[in-house]
Amino acid sequence: MTPDQFQTWSRRVADWGAEYRRTLADRPVRPDVTPGSILAAVPETVPEQGCGMEAIWQDFESIVLPGMTHWQHPRFFAYFPANAAPVSVVAEYAVTAMAAQCMLWQTSPAATELETRMMTWLREAIGLPECFRGVIQDSASSATLAAVLVMRERALNWAGNRAGLSGQGRLRVYCSEEVHSSIDRAIWIAGIGQENLVKLPVDPADPMRSMDVAALRRAIAGDRAAGHVPAGVIAAFGSTSTGSTDRLAEVAAVAREEGLYSHLDAAWAGAAMICPELRGPWAGAGDYDSVVFNPHKWLGASFDCSAHFLRDPEPLVKTLAIQPEYLKTHGADGIINYSEWSIPLGRRFRALKLWFLLRFHGLEGLRAMIRNHVAWSEALCERLRAEPGFEIVTEPILSLWTFRYGDDDTTLRLIEAINRDGRIYLTQTRVAGRLVIRFQAGSFSMREEDADTAFEVIAEVARGL
Repeated sequence: MTPDQFQTWSRRVADWGAEYRRTLADRPVRPDVTPGSILAAVPETVPEQGCGMEAIWQDFESIVLPGMTHWQHPRFFAYFPANAAPVSVVAEYAVTAMAAQCMLWQTSPAATELETRMMTWLREAIGLPECFRGVIQDSASSATLAAVLVMRERALNWAGNRAGLSGQGRLRVYCSEEVHSSIDRAIWIAGIGQENLVKLPVDPADPMRSMDVAALRRAIAGDRAAGHVPAGVIAAFGSTSTGSTDRLAEVAAVAREEGLYSHLDAAWAGAAMICPELRGPWAGAGDYDSVVFNPHKWLGASFDCSAHFLRDPEPLVKTLAIQPEYLKTHGADGIINYSEWSIPLGRRFRALKLWFLLRFHGLEGLRAMIRNHVAWSEALCERLRAEPGFEIVTEPILSLWTFRYGDDDTTLRLIEAINRDGRIYLTQTRVAGRLVIRFQAGSFSMREEDADTAFEVIAEVARGL
């Protein structure tokens, strides 16, 4: 591609992106396609000869676009948001054009130093103590894996990386039954094993569905008595299923008393802590060794961008850093190489989109969005509560709550019909074994009328069952 062609197509794609965002609300949230239809439309063999961009773009619009779920849609109420504010997309244009490999300070000094400043801004924005320092990971899954690896190494007196886990005793990690599946996966990858992830019940009397702290204490004591090696505790702040939130100060106190490394998974809900009035359940977050939240969820930074904060980075660096000669920076003292704080060596320039986002919207602009989402979600919950046949199963935690309609079979038929309708997109989970439907408000482009549409669709489809 010549420089002139690059300029032409860059402008054309930018124009397309603006029009796509402008008309997104007119599209169904999910595509109406059958499994395998996109695969069948793409030739089985790789082309031997190149072709022009016009043909490639036509195929993008006719094959790829009709098969996409539109995550930036204002009525995307499924999972959690994966927002990409337009200003963040603009920053990503620049990042992609430069295509820098930002693994070390010397490979892109601006990327490293801007990351340091952005993590300070975010730390202040969510109210963590000044002692915390941060690194941008690709996802909360990677941050949690990094924390579990530190738990492992710390519990084994830093011998795991060198000697392996054979003969070291059964390491044990504790969490509530409501945690995200990424915690399970981190336990697998770290070699600790699923059987050693001790999932504790939530307190059924607590509307926040928090971990039973007395059960946590008993589990640790029982494991010590059995000769096992307690290694760490993972607390949840806004779990994916229902928004479950542990009593952070109490869980952190147990970890501290027992000498265990503590990690706080606030992947979704952490972003809302930029709103001081929402920080009630956040009390105690500053007592953890490691905290993660995803600006690429509710805050508006395009994926991937996960903020990982550490009370003391040294244990993480001790766990992950490898310094062959080709990765050393000579003649510079006091620098940070963030690849030593991350599992991958390669690193994208993720800090630039945070810088653009925070400067363009400011904290007040982002707070207004989150406050609206919480208010609109709570109002929708109350409207649905008043409708015949609906049951609110878990109350709103920030902008997330769950409901059902009749028995499991009817609830399943309802969500399938809603998603076939296409005007909104919802997902399901289970609470106490019962199938429920999740609702969460979080799309960057959502307006109050989108919440009204959600009510109309849910009620209308339910009446038609």
